[in-house]
Amino acid sequence: MAQRRSGVTGSRGSARAHMAATLASSPGLYARMVVAHRGFVCWPCGSFVRYGATMNTPPPDLPDQDVRRALEQAWGLRLASLQYVPRGFGSHHWMAGASDGARYFVNVDDLGSKSWFGSGRQAAFDGLRAAFATAVALRQEAGLPFVVAPTPSSAGSPLERLTDRYALSVFPFVEGAGGGYADRMSPEDRKALLRMLGALHQASVSAQPPRRDAEIASRVELQRALGELDQPWGAGPFSEAARTALAGHADTVRRRLAEFDDLELRLGEDALVVTHGEPHPGNVMRSASGLVLVDWDTVALARPERDLWMLDDGSDDCFAAYGRAPDPAAIALYRLAWPLTDVALFTATLRSAHERNADTELAMRSLAGTLRELEP
Repeated sequence: MAQRRSGVTGSRGSARAHMAATLASSPGLYARMVVAHRGFVCWPCGSFVRYGATMNTPPPDLPDQDVRRALEQAWGLRLASLQYVPRGFGSHHWMAGASDGARYFVNVDDLGSKSWFGSGRQAAFDGLRAAFATAVALRQEAGLPFVVAPTPSSAGSPLERLTDRYALSVFPFVEGAGGGYADRMSPEDRKALLRMLGALHQASVSAQPPRRDAEIASRVELQRALGELDQPWGAGPFSEAARTALAGHADTVRRRLAEFDDLELRLGEDALVVTHGEPHPGNVMRSASGLVLVDWDTVALARPERDLWMLDDGSDDCFAAYGRAPDPAAIALYRLAWPLTDVALFTATLRSAHERNADTELAMRSLAGTLRELEP
């Protein structure tokens, strides 16, 4: 019988799984976030806060003709069509059809929503370009066919600056079906994904992705919030509700933070490898040639468990297809970092100035759900 390993929650128990369950009863939001997409690459993955607000309308400060002009000038594409795709997080998307019949999936990233790369838009641009350059190298140098990498521009760059705020990347059109974060993979697909990760973690490329240790994003802000629970939070319509929710689980959050620190101290030495960062079903597509991985903006040098914890089903042989057993402490560490980061980011968003809309309502529900999941 399968036995669950130690850890606060399984891969289906984080805020993303909670959001998927919430969204299933909200068709409009569900279509934007976790519904399976057919016919084009679209990655509706990740948490609401980590990747920014949902993108349902084109950015008002970026006309379509500016995107078209950049595609024609920087990529040399002669376009027959360009259509905005109202899906995703933190990035705007267009479908582009070239006059020769080729099709492309166009990303425009808001550099203000990529805080994990560092402070400021230039740091976000540099980090995103390095991540995409790694994806290109993984496909071209390492020969990994499952990497859906961007198509370099005429200058050889995987990312071009559109404006101070926006950066543009172009991806090949991939015919296939994608899933959602909370989808359950079949045993065969899970083994195939583990083999893909095994090949990825053994790859050596000339590109240098950023190093990323296990961490809780916005931990300082979370600890500040924990220290200000006796004061009113009035920045927005959900601020007080967020304070009440966090106060009801404050002792548990503090214990989980201490547990995270203890796990960090127990880690043994391990070589860093190139990791995807979020190889969950929402970032896996089934194409005519087999499974492929999309959404490489989180690629980084890290311990292999950064990828593997999501595929831990608790069984004794669950990593047989990967080829070696991971460090249980590292698996538990990354598993715990995920919901704690969500709590920190949801809290930071709802403590700051905001309006009542579908995105902040989702953030509030997800904060409450994640706090419940942290309880023993």
